[in-house]
Amino acid sequence: MFSISTYKPLIDPIETASRDEIAALQLGRLKWSLDHAWRNVPAYRAKFDAAGVHPDDLRSLADLAKFPFTTKADLRDNYPFGMFAVPREQVVRIHGSSGTTGKPTVVGYTAGDIQIWADVVARSLRASGARPGMIAHVAYGYGLFTGGLGAHYGAEKLGCTVIPISGGMTERQVQLIQDFRPDIIMVTPSYMLAILDEFRKAGFDPRGSSLQIGIFGAEPWTNAMRGEIEQSFDMHAVDIYGLSEVIGPGVANECVETKDGLHIWEDHFYPEIIDPETGAVLPDGEKGELVFTALTKEAMPIIRYRTRDLTRLLPGTARSMRRMEKVTGRSDDMMIVRGVNVFPTQIEEMLLTLDALSAHYQIVLTREGRMDEMAVKVEARPGAGEAASAAGKLLGQRIKDKIGISARIDVLPPDGIERSAGKARRIVDQRPKG
Repeated sequence: MFSISTYKPLIDPIETASRDEIAALQLGRLKWSLDHAWRNVPAYRAKFDAAGVHPDDLRSLADLAKFPFTTKADLRDNYPFGMFAVPREQVVRIHGSSGTTGKPTVVGYTAGDIQIWADVVARSLRASGARPGMIAHVAYGYGLFTGGLGAHYGAEKLGCTVIPISGGMTERQVQLIQDFRPDIIMVTPSYMLAILDEFRKAGFDPRGSSLQIGIFGAEPWTNAMRGEIEQSFDMHAVDIYGLSEVIGPGVANECVETKDGLHIWEDHFYPEIIDPETGAVLPDGEKGELVFTALTKEAMPIIRYRTRDLTRLLPGTARSMRRMEKVTGRSDDMMIVRGVNVFPTQIEEMLLTLDALSAHYQIVLTREGRMDEMAVKVEARPGAGEAASAAGKLLGQRIKDKIGISARIDVLPPDGIERSAGKARRIVDQRPKG
């Protein structure tokens, strides 16, 4: 049975363990996590009782499907500390979401949770190619958002020198990259594009920078954007995945040698893929909504949490742990325009094939009478001239051909779209509610 007090970081052996070894470890830890939640969190006990299940009903990993889901609404309904499974005095750290659409979701960590979090982020960095002694420039936001401090503690755990720059002040970011010569940058992919723009404005060659590895997460991004970043900086760009409700960054990470999906650190996080409509568990290889159960969290166990991220589970390659396909959309990011399902990443993939247009874009939805209208704001690349206008027309044609809807393309001058130091605001939905 798993015990937080006897936890030892399983770094190298578990990454190459057999599937049978991984499954046996997961089953023991899953039994502990369910029992821990049921005994110590009234909200979980009530949900389990309502579903007619008890932790003792888990005899195999497949039995997890009998247990109810946890959603963001559950966390908000128990705001602020109702989901904690330990006395508040044992919680050494609190993080939370921004709360822009209601109450923030609050998560807590014991000292043991912080240790595990640092371990999985360190493992993620190492899978990305990072090594002790490298310099890591952490440009994720610090504060309640888990990105900055999660990356920071993991980089220190690995033995890196950390530059805790946080987000914003892009001109200063670039100057410090030039002066301090970091090997690694950890940031959202959209903000990396803003850093790229600033490099060029300052007259610096991004391909001549010291950066060797970029570890990007916190928002969906495409392989086309990966190519843009890697080509521009002559660096490796790898994907890190996490969300605060599960632990923060470090739930899964790409391996630099393959870049073929994110290996889930399955000794700490148990994944499922479900049909987002019915909730039925889907077999590996089928696309659906990603669900996570934390196996080792003490302060705030999380059972079958619906992430809203759309992906599929695949066999391990560089590691024996399963991979999740790169997340390029969320069920709550999906736009329905005139009955057609549209994801921002579909637009991004088409946009990044057009050299006269930059990778900065925003989708604006409006409604004229009964008809939805979609406009795509894009930026011309500096010096593109008339080619940008022609590329805008071509983008509109490709959207119509490949997605099946007409969209107005507004080609703006360089810097015409507001930059964000964190997650980019890709969709502006101005349609009437209700």
